[in-house]
Order: sequence, then structure tokens, then C-alpha cells
Amino acid sequence: MLVLSCDTSLPLLSVALVRDHALLGTMALEGRGSRNEKLLPAIDWLLAENNVDRRTIDLFAVTRGPGSFTGVRIGLATMQGLALALGKTVCAMSTHEAAAFGEAGRVAITDDAGRGELYVSVFEDGREVVAPHLGPQPGNARVLAVSDLLQRDNIALRCARRAIAIEQAGEGERYRDVTPIYVRLAEAEVKLRQKQNE
Repeated sequence: MLVLSCDTSLPLLSVALVRDHALLGTMALEGRGSRNEKLLPAIDWLLAENNVDRRTIDLFAVTRGPGSFTGVRIGLATMQGLALALGKTVCAMSTHEAAAFGEAGRVAITDDAGRGELYVSVFEDGREVVAPHLGPQPGNARVLAVSDLLQRDNIALRCARRAIAIEQAGEGERYRDVTPIYVRLAEAEVKLRQKQNE
């Protein structure tokens, strides 16, 4: 199975190309503010470097947040568009589920949500037991901060490998939902609601 995956929800945009469990290539770029200009060129470069025709891709994997509101939409729209054009399927998962792949035991994935808050999810051997939410750092699990993970790993690669595991387990249909996971309202929506309530 040939999988192309991306994560555009985090400050580092990442893409990965994996055949079965063998890594063909990855790329990570600073993503703030210009994901829409960087994602397709990064995908094209990765495919060209590995002499892979996009028509041979079997599955498109993508994270759907929480994270950058705009980034999440760009990643989902791009991967949906490519999959639709090629008649292939999409495997979409939370950014935290991708991050938790390969982590044994009970682990809490935390990420800076801004405004002094954290996005938090809890996983047991890679399986989500507490969905993404705003909350304090939990004390009953090993904590893995996404910011630390970004320094040593590629989220798109973890996303690709999790997607392969999902498909091989026959659970793919549960991961076709491409609705963004925002957890909270965007800043613009908060301001709009405040004005409406004045």
C-alpha cells in the first residue's frame, strides 16, 4: 500500500510517502502563514524525488486538528481534492492520534492552544481514550508534548503509519470523516458572537 500523508495543523508542515511500512521520503517545512503556498510543491517534490506517479498512490492520509484553523482546512482540502481526482480514499485522523502512533502504554498528547490553554488527548497503546479537548495537563499518563515531538519526529510519517494500521485492521470506514477538529471557536467567531451579544 502506497500512502501519501500530510500534517498542516502544526507550526511545521510535514509530508510523508510510505510504501507498506517502508519510508520512501519525508519533508518538513516551517508552515506558519504560508501552508497553502508550500503544501502542493512539497508533495510534488516528494513524489518526483521518489519517481512516484501520483496515480499509483493507494491512500491519502491527513490530520484534521486540533491546531491551526487555516492549516487544518488547507490540509484536508488538498488531500480530499487529490483523492477525489484520482478516485482514491482518504484516511483522516486527529493530529493527536497521529502523534500518539507508536507510543506504548497510557500517554497524554498535549499541544499549545494559545491563550494559555492546552489541547489534550489521552491514548492507550495508540488508541484514543479521551478525545481532544481544552484542559490541564493530566497527571495519570505519561505526557508527550507535540512541541517536543516536532523536534525529533515527523507527524506526517506517524500519520501515514497509523493510516496503514487502520486500513489493515479493517477500520478505514471510521476514518473517512474529514470534518476539522477545532475543539474551540476561532478568534473571529468569538468576536462575532461577542458583537451579537452586545
